Amino acid sequence: MSSYGQRVFLSQHPLIQHKVTLLRDIRTEPKKFRELVREVSMLLAYEATRDLATEQVPVTTPLAETVGLRLSEKIGLVPILRAGLGMVDGIWELMPSAEVWHIGLYRDHKTLQPVQYYNKLPVNPRVQVCLVLDPMLATGGSAVATVDILKRWGARRIKFMGIIAAPEGIHALTSAHPDVDIHLAAIDDHLTPEPTSPDNPPQGYIVPGLGDAGDRQFGTG
Repeated sequence: MSSYGQRVFLSQHPLIQHKVTLLRDIRTEPKKFRELVREVSMLLAYEATRDLATEQVPVTTPLAETVGLRLSEKIGLVPILRAGLGMVDGIWELMPSAEVWHIGLYRDHKTLQPVQYYNKLPVNPRVQVCLVLDPMLATGGSAVATVDILKRWGARRIKFMGIIAAPEGIHALTSAHPDVDIHLAAIDDHLTPEPTSPDNPPQGYIVPGLGDAGDRQFGTG
């Protein structure tokens, strides 16, 4: 739990901190960047899923009959396109039976508001827990909009998993959806303000951050 409240969980794991440092480095090329996003996502998923429900099942080992535990809840992964795609594979390795649905949102750089352009949810929810995936929780607009969509669809338990967040994004998501757990690898200082000249960085980017997570994954920056 962090100082932001009982629903915000900031990982202190040394491996995660090490890999986030490599992600931030401007010299990290797209191939390595994608690998790091996958690895950090896998490590975060261990922490984000520690409270999943289980049920007892009989197991036959080579030596005896015993009782084990298996997950009793179905999981849905909801990457916010496009940057969230890079987080799926690592988590999928841990939970290969998880369903993956895609919600496409982009941020209007003038208004900073999310615009939906794709939604591939089934007609009715088939899972008990949804993990919303987006490397960057900046203004929080896309995360809030995605949770809005999932709740209207009928999802009852939703968690957000991100790598780096700004305080503004955390405030937006916790204010709009105080029942959603937020799992993060780092919380940064602030967002870039509205640019005062063409040489300034675009507004709404996390500082120090790591730049545009989508561009850095796909080499489009």
